[in-house]
Amino acid sequence: MSENPSTEPISLVVEAAEVGERLDFFLARRLPDYSRVHLRKVINAAEVQVAGKRTKASHRLREGDQVTLRLPDLPRPAPQPENIPLDVLYEFHFNELSTAGGAARPGIVHRLDRDTSGVMVVARHDRAHLLLAEQFEQRSVEKEYFAIVVGRMDRDRDRIDAPIGFHPYQRERMAVRRDDPESRPAESFYEVVERFDGFATAIVTPRTGRTHQIRVHLASIGCPVLCDRLYGSRATIARGELRRQQDDPEVLLARQALHARRLCFDHPATGERMEFTAPLPEDLERVLGELRTWRRKT
Repeated sequence: MSENPSTEPISLVVEAAEVGERLDFFLARRLPDYSRVHLRKVINAAEVQVAGKRTKASHRLREGDQVTLRLPDLPRPAPQPENIPLDVLYEFHFNELSTAGGAARPGIVHRLDRDTSGVMVVARHDRAHLLLAEQFEQRSVEKEYFAIVVGRMDRDRDRIDAPIGFHPYQRERMAVRRDDPESRPAESFYEVVERFDGFATAIVTPRTGRTHQIRVHLASIGCPVLCDRLYGSRATIARGELRRQQDDPEVLLARQALHARRLCFDHPATGERMEFTAPLPEDLERVLGELRTWRRKT
């Protein structure tokens, strides 16, 4: 390759849930900062070895395979600080952020989808970061989301067990793909809170942590998250649409109605089980108020 590869090789071990994955898909998921196209170039340049041997992008992996590679550095600027309001729910004081997530994600232990509000964890030092990340990896973290969905939820509660993989045509989207060997198991549990005419609210508890999991799962049962531009039919909703008054165009919501309301994990220093909740933001409260006033089921 034309870029200079990094001097330190990266070593990854294939886990049971990843058996049968193509090498390029495996690397793209494990190394999200690099595109699949870029990683295929690295593979084709013989910078990747599986079990000590060079191989192709389409190579299927086995449990315990050791994947070793060298990657060129990505020239990217560090994120610039912005003066935005943040509600700090709990803070363990340090004058720094962890570096375990890389320069592009200082302190970030896990991500929320763009335009999803709610609780996030930011580590102040590397040891805390690694201990917290291990809890997410082992699925011992309890996550709970609040969603406003479009459509009729027939069941009061249910489990959605549907594997998720890359969308076959649109790279930015994921999809339920039951017959695709590249898909990964995904499970979500939901419980309806309120029903309205054409809408509902639900608490969703993801058992796994796949990309866009809640949004994909809810769309798969015909109830996409309100204003989800990727998986729904609209990107905004106006007050007049909820009131059925077409002369009122004021936009109430311009992002998906999904909120990470609760997060529970073990404190990385003391081991104490801790729980954090975030109140609904103003935009979702406004939509909820309109639904309760104008779309209440009789």
